[in-house]
Amino acid sequence: MLTSLANALPHFRHTNSGQFFLMAGPCVIEGEDMALRIAEKVKAMTDKLQIPYIFKGSYRKANRSRLDSFTGIGDETALRILQKVGREIGVPTVTDIHESGEAAFAAEYVDVLQIPAFLCRQTDLLIAAAKTGKVVNVKKGQFLNGEAMQWAVDKIQQSGNPHVILTDRGNSFGYSDLVVDFRNLPAMRSFGVPVVMDVTHSLQRPNQSSGVTGGQPALIETIAKAAIAVGADGLFIETHPTPATALSDGANMLPLDQLQRLLEKLTRIRDAVRDSGDINPQGLDA
Repeated sequence: MLTSLANALPHFRHTNSGQFFLMAGPCVIEGEDMALRIAEKVKAMTDKLQIPYIFKGSYRKANRSRLDSFTGIGDETALRILQKVGREIGVPTVTDIHESGEAAFAAEYVDVLQIPAFLCRQTDLLIAAAKTGKVVNVKKGQFLNGEAMQWAVDKIQQSGNPHVILTDRGNSFGYSDLVVDFRNLPAMRSFGVPVVMDVTHSLQRPNQSSGVTGGQPALIETIAKAAIAVGADGLFIETHPTPATALSDGANMLPLDQLQRLLEKLTRIRDAVRDSGDINPQGLDA
């Protein structure tokens, strides 16, 4: 299933290793030095483990609880940093877009355009992203089941773009919590597109009284292991050298120095599931 992504993405390595792929980086681009440092360290880890890697970083955070929350360092400045990461580190890059007018602009700098979960039904946004020709990663809305994402896939593919990824990030559970329903992963895989588990956002606790989203980072390993066990093609993990000082989503990030140990465990699970013959419950290519 990674063959089409490999053809569409520059610098997408290790796609024949049989491993899951990884989308990882900071929540938001905070500066050039940090972005390059994170990308370089994660690339070294993934090269060692032969994990295909896409660097993740939002150029702007449009969905924040409070007006005084950090949203970014400037759109073009952040996008140029993402472009530099791609060129200097030699990895594909992904960033969020929020309105249809942003698609063509962001596509000049990155390899994958990501549709935030709250916007996954926005037809104009999906079509605009599709028409750039870039890979489009659509996050499943917290208010939808996996089966409903068929229509997002259709909107993109029927707009002439075959390169779609679907990402689960949990479902709303009451007013201030999320729960992961792992039935969504095989449901979305049945559409014939790569499916990713957004491990860190699935552990958010939104709508806190402080106006700052909480999280349960202690469960990152649990969610990641379960996702690989049920056949996720990729994982999405936000990571930062010091999550406590991160300018966005620090409450549910994985410390960068804990990432390699987690990836080592996950590659062993992937190997075991693949060797058992159960990695493709829908009969799809790995």
